Amino acid sequence: MSAALRIAAGGLVLALLTGCASLPAPVERMPSHALPDTAATTSLGRSLAPLVAAHPGLTGAHPLRDGRDAFAARALLAEAAERTLDVQYYIWRKDVSGRLMAHAVWQAAERGVRVRMLLDDANTGGLDTFLAELDAHPNIEVRLFNPFANRSFRVGDFAGDFARVNRRMHNKMFIADNQAAVLGGRNIGDEYLGAQVDVEFADLDVVATGAVVADVSASFDSYWNSTVTYPLASLVPAVPAGSGRDAATAWAALQDSPEAKAYVEAVRGSVSIPRMLAGGQLEWVAARLIADDPAKVLHPPGELQMLPHLQESLGTPRQELLLVSPYFVPTRQGTDALVAIAARGVQVSVLTNSLASTDVTPTYSGYARYRRDLLRGGVRLFELKPSAVEHVREPGERRRLGGSSGASLHAKTFAVDRRRIFVGSFNLDPRSARLNTECGLLLESPVFAARLSEGFRNEIPLRAYEVRLDPDTQEMVWIERTQAGEVRHAGAPQTSAVRRAWASFLGWLPIEWLL
Repeated sequence: MSAALRIAAGGLVLALLTGCASLPAPVERMPSHALPDTAATTSLGRSLAPLVAAHPGLTGAHPLRDGRDAFAARALLAEAAERTLDVQYYIWRKDVSGRLMAHAVWQAAERGVRVRMLLDDANTGGLDTFLAELDAHPNIEVRLFNPFANRSFRVGDFAGDFARVNRRMHNKMFIADNQAAVLGGRNIGDEYLGAQVDVEFADLDVVATGAVVADVSASFDSYWNSTVTYPLASLVPAVPAGSGRDAATAWAALQDSPEAKAYVEAVRGSVSIPRMLAGGQLEWVAARLIADDPAKVLHPPGELQMLPHLQESLGTPRQELLLVSPYFVPTRQGTDALVAIAARGVQVSVLTNSLASTDVTPTYSGYARYRRDLLRGGVRLFELKPSAVEHVREPGERRRLGGSSGASLHAKTFAVDRRRIFVGSFNLDPRSARLNTECGLLLESPVFAARLSEGFRNEIPLRAYEVRLDPDTQEMVWIERTQAGEVRHAGAPQTSAVRRAWASFLGWLPIEWLL
């Protein structure tokens, strides 16, 4: 068969495969909403009531920087829940942390808690049975956002329905009894939650209670009841009777395994959620949820975007603008805007991944094309070292799970003038702005914002390379600060010539709108 015939035959097969699958229609979606009376009818609500009453209209917030603490907070919220548990994630892995979290959710359902689990479908490949086992519980319902019609041949959807399946739900939230919630950058998976993995993500979440939780729950409801969301049962065959309980037994047994014991110890070593929230560890501040409408994925890029609302809420920087984004693609418009801010005398600093630490090389290449213009315009650029995990640990601090060999930035947080700070899922790239749905909290918190500012002053220069322009040659150099002094690198450190060439090549491709 000639090459032309093989291509034609392959195209025909692909067309047949993509044409054979379509999303079910009509689909029965039983609407449901957050319960409004949980302040008085749950232990969590009653324990928080005095604090909430003492801070009317405010939100109590506490940062979760360590992956183990982030896991423990979610597990303890699941344990504390008495009536509802709502979880919304872009990724939920079937690894150690993912199966342990599934067991925590299952145990809540066993106590009679209504569990609503909403996952984006882009990363559920191979998980249909895992999710069906959860969905089999009478108190758990799983729904998928913007699902793939082809369950076993997803390439078919990309080939035949790319414009739709390219638009995803990137939101992350975990809500217990409509009283407390965790939001931020972390998905459910070992690399996000501090397990023994080759690369550990440096990430940030916030656990919150008080005024903003009702808005968080309302956002969840809007996604749960959206026409873009499909019940798992409408897409995936039900598992045999008893399969779900067999899976739950296996998840419970996992807790005794060596790889899971560190997680179990982390949870045991943490105070209960009510004690944590009521024990003076919260900062009470004005807070606002900023979130995309789920219908954003149904409309042409440019409509229903949260970015204008985020910019408005952050306000006009007068002294300092700090940006932390693992996937930083500023675009020409964004580059010009940052340079204009710096020209007003505002100190603009950006932390993103280095080529050595990034897990998405095309995104790094999209940032690299604007790097020189940003530096010429007075913007300071820092790129995380892959060895940054070793710098995170303070003397005497507990060793991180497994002692990861590398680090990759995954936190998304922005601060203005040491006054307000955003923590969420939003990356500074075209995908977050125009294609994916996102969410996060804007906190009027001088304390949190000042911590990020001090981080740029003291910690980040040690954990990252600072990119500069050589004053004599105007060539870019990477400054590494070590105990022996500054080391200058002429090219992206800790990378091969082949990888640097590949990143440079990607920078020439017209793919910025996808990044």
